[in-house]
Amino acid sequence: MTGDVTVVGGGLAGLVAASRLAEAGADVTLYERRPEVGGRERTETVDGFTLDRGFQVLFTSYPAVAAELDADALDVRRFAPGATICRPGSRSTLSDPLRDPRGAIPSLLNDEVSFSDKLRTLALRYDLSKRDEDDFFAGRDIPIREYLHNWGFADDYVEHFVEPFYGGITLDRGLSTSKQVFEYTFRAMSRGAIGVPAEGMSAIPEALAARAREAGVDVETGEDVESVRTAGQRRIPFRTGSGDAAGATVELADGSTREADAVVVAATPPEARRLTGVESIPTEGVPNVTGWYALPAGESFETGGRILLNAASESPNAVVPMSEVAPEYAPDDRALLAATFLGEASLDRPADALRDDVRDALAAWYPDRGFGGLETLDVHRIRFAQFAQPPGVHADLPDPDDPEGPVVLAGDYTEWSSIQGALESGRTAAAAAGEYL
Repeated sequence: MTGDVTVVGGGLAGLVAASRLAEAGADVTLYERRPEVGGRERTETVDGFTLDRGFQVLFTSYPAVAAELDADALDVRRFAPGATICRPGSRSTLSDPLRDPRGAIPSLLNDEVSFSDKLRTLALRYDLSKRDEDDFFAGRDIPIREYLHNWGFADDYVEHFVEPFYGGITLDRGLSTSKQVFEYTFRAMSRGAIGVPAEGMSAIPEALAARAREAGVDVETGEDVESVRTAGQRRIPFRTGSGDAAGATVELADGSTREADAVVVAATPPEARRLTGVESIPTEGVPNVTGWYALPAGESFETGGRILLNAASESPNAVVPMSEVAPEYAPDDRALLAATFLGEASLDRPADALRDDVRDALAAWYPDRGFGGLETLDVHRIRFAQFAQPPGVHADLPDPDDPEGPVVLAGDYTEWSSIQGALESGRTAAAAAGEYL
């Protein structure tokens, strides 16, 4: 494969597309408007603590993760399966006995969930394990809540466990999201673990960027793309690797231009729609707020490595023991927690009010200890954490080759909103762009 390719956007999808095209022989230049690659997978350091840009996790069993990343090299720190259901004066474990034998007895004794619903969960696990990969995002779609009702799950199970747990995954505690997302992620959790790289979520794009550079990709950060125009729009053909044919022109914010045989647009959904004019790119976002908190020096915090689900209130939706799972996220004598808050209203709440909700919830769940010294390290308010995924949305998402001319799309908005979707879309976009070379 020969020819010049420009990739617009240095998130996971753009990095995978660039790597695969360069590895196939193309000359690839990638432009990223931020000072660093990564897109939504970013990490910062505050007072020695590692804080991801919003609480995120990596599903180790995603097929595209296995194809594009080295989980061993990422040194993934894994959460214990399941979660702890919390309410004032009560904490109870609900785990997967097939993957976590030590959690089998506590899960069996958990009176937040009926025995019949525990059996029903295992039946659902078995049913999804038999599904083909291509079947999950096809066919009739309904909301998660209706899907669970059709399976016969009791309201208590849905309210106490699924609402806060999947509120963290879909950012939708109301469970109005597509059941296709539930099915795919539920199966992924039954096949593997969820975790975070020891160095933070930014280790994922950093690994992909290193692979891209090794393949010969010219990665240009701090470069904003103003427009993408095809030769047909400009009425001037230019030479490609296979002779005279239509190509594309990328105009940078400084007014300079670059010619390419093919362009991969891997920008954010609103920016991708602006650059390509493809109206089916979803631009309705779902917000998320993540607060990062530290306990005073010397105070430990142990949960068994499980996420704490708030069964009694929506604020916070969940509290995550980050440094217990990944000790590298905090200095040796400190404990780091992340708390998630859902909905538009949380975007405007003061940081002190969010911290007070976390402190009050922890004090109610652990009445034998105090949390008065809980310190706010940072609050990440992300207005577009995912694109909205109501039932039926996946059937209407754009195809990679929907733009006119030798321009293709790469982004989870061509698949589904997830790391799996982003990585897979990069692979698909590379194949589509290769058709123009």
